[in-house]
Amino acid sequence: MLALAWAVLGGCAETQFIAHTAKRVGKAYEAPTAAPTYKIGNPYQIESTWYYPAVDYGYDETGIASWYGPKFDGGRTANGEIFDMNALSAAHRTLPLPSVVRVTNLENGRSMVLRVNDRGPFARGRIIDVSRRAAQLLGFHRNGTARVRVQIMANESRVLRARLKGEATLAKIGTPIIVARLPSPTVSSAALPPPPGASAAPVPASSSAAGQGVDGGPADVVDGMVPELAASDPPGLGVVSVVPVRPTRVFVQAGAFAQFDNANRVRARLANLGPVKVTSVLVNGRDLFRVRAGPLASVTDADRILRWVIDAGYPDARIIVD
Repeated sequence: MLALAWAVLGGCAETQFIAHTAKRVGKAYEAPTAAPTYKIGNPYQIESTWYYPAVDYGYDETGIASWYGPKFDGGRTANGEIFDMNALSAAHRTLPLPSVVRVTNLENGRSMVLRVNDRGPFARGRIIDVSRRAAQLLGFHRNGTARVRVQIMANESRVLRARLKGEATLAKIGTPIIVARLPSPTVSSAALPPPPGASAAPVPASSSAAGQGVDGGPADVVDGMVPELAASDPPGLGVVSVVPVRPTRVFVQAGAFAQFDNANRVRARLANLGPVKVTSVLVNGRDLFRVRAGPLASVTDADRILRWVIDAGYPDARIIVD
């Protein structure tokens, strides 16, 4: 009876061990997933600033990037996906979700493609938040921030949008054309005998079929056409390249004005912050006068000056990398 009791207890322990192991392994393989959706979204307000999401295939901006990770890992992104801090993704305040962007670290030249699938950053003075893994590959994980250039990849973003909205994409290199999906026509065929005095030519074994390459594999490019992008895998994702960079400077821009007198009055109001200058720039054929404080020694200094400028009555002030 004692031996039987030990056997029963041993069996219970083994059963509990197996159940615990199965539960642990099951959880490891049951990571939360969600199907991506295409979303632009409505205007929204953070503190005193309004943001207006919109399609902008010409987006190209320099500024300060930051990263986010453990606190948000496993949570939902703004378009319903699951955030993975070890994946290559990013958050942007206004670009459509998802979009494809190229982020270049202007301090070390590292550049890579990322998929924007979340809203943010919500800290003033930042233009993009990247996942922890992206920050590691771009080389600013330890510093926390970096001077970056963010450029939308227009063609890839268009194709991604079409894929998620269930549209067919005719993507000729450099000029994507999106059309509504058409139903497949019904086609009937019949073998016809050769005309008198002729014979049927044999079909070579290596002959290409529709949708195949010359070796029988899938046709990647046919007559200048490119295949559709996978919804979660834009071209170049995860590939880090190094590009030449030049020295940059950091400013806080209070605003840009059409009249010099208005810009000069703002400069006078902010003169106690340090060196504040009015500079002109040609935008869309007209002169604008920018009021900028700087150059500033660090992102920390820029954050401090930005807060002072906002509190002085200029809520649209922002950090500029030039």
